[in-house]
Amino acid sequence: MQILGIESSCDETGVALVQTAERGWPQLLAHALHSQISMHQAYGGVVPELASRDHIRRVLPLTREVLTSAGRTLADVDVVAYTRGPGLAGALLVGSGVACALAAALNKPVLGIHHLEGHLLSPFLSEDPPEFPFVALLVSGGHTQLMRVDGVGQYTLLGETIDDAAGEAFDKSAKLLGLPYPGGPGLSRLAEQGNASAYKLPRPLLHSGDFDFSFAGLKTAVLTQSQKIGPQVLQEGSVERADLAASTQAAIVEVLLKKSMSALEHTGLKRLVVAGGVGANRRLREQLNEACAKRAVRVHYPELHLCTDNGAMIAMAAAMRMQTGLATPEYEYAFDVKPRWPLHQLA
Repeated sequence: MQILGIESSCDETGVALVQTAERGWPQLLAHALHSQISMHQAYGGVVPELASRDHIRRVLPLTREVLTSAGRTLADVDVVAYTRGPGLAGALLVGSGVACALAAALNKPVLGIHHLEGHLLSPFLSEDPPEFPFVALLVSGGHTQLMRVDGVGQYTLLGETIDDAAGEAFDKSAKLLGLPYPGGPGLSRLAEQGNASAYKLPRPLLHSGDFDFSFAGLKTAVLTQSQKIGPQVLQEGSVERADLAASTQAAIVEVLLKKSMSALEHTGLKRLVVAGGVGANRRLREQLNEACAKRAVRVHYPELHLCTDNGAMIAMAAAMRMQTGLATPEYEYAFDVKPRWPLHQLA
């Protein structure tokens, strides 16, 4: 079966085509992605209305691009999958509306997919896919969670953020340093030039004895430290600016690392999956690889170009749910979206 996946939950429009196989997991045939970064940079963050309007412009041209790249036509599509939530309501409505209208025109069934499940299963698109069960560190946008994953749809929440997520801590701290949107990648690049031990920043909940996260206090500490440093914290090329970036990244990475290792020890599992945009952070990958190697733990990541939001993870999640009998696409073209949709509520 050929599953067309459409992702439009925030500021990236993604479309992909996945094909199920008689044996093994589904395979990615083609995908295309448009990022709205340049459009939102002038505002310092995502403007929901602009995001929605841009999705309208991009989704059909991207669909044509994917089908051409895969050597397929619309007639070859068996199922249309789309992101139902969570995300920005208006953005979700664009992808959902296009998916259901397209499916209705083709007389094909549709399937709404949970955005976070897409991230969670995205490492199965890599050349080195994981095996169940595993511990998953999900660090995507406004979400930071640790989960035990025993199979498709079998998710046990171990811990999650109680306020700001890791991605938000990166982005908000970057903004305090005068870095342009999106701040996380820029802060990581700047951190490579700095001393991670220069400033003592808090590691919230590091010794809490559970698997929950909290990064709001870290953001406040970065603000306080930047005020102490003064104007040079905003000056390009300043040592203080690079040092504060490195110290901020070190604090976030240490919390993610130690909580992940504790979750592995608690579950007794020997496999870790890291998914979501923050999973592309080079320093995080280095430290996780080193720590897992010492514990004889296998660690898996999505391909770097699939760490951000994309249609491939939506098509893949749909295909895997269908393949395991957890979901059946329906010829039902009335739709709703779920801007807030905890993963544990997924049926």
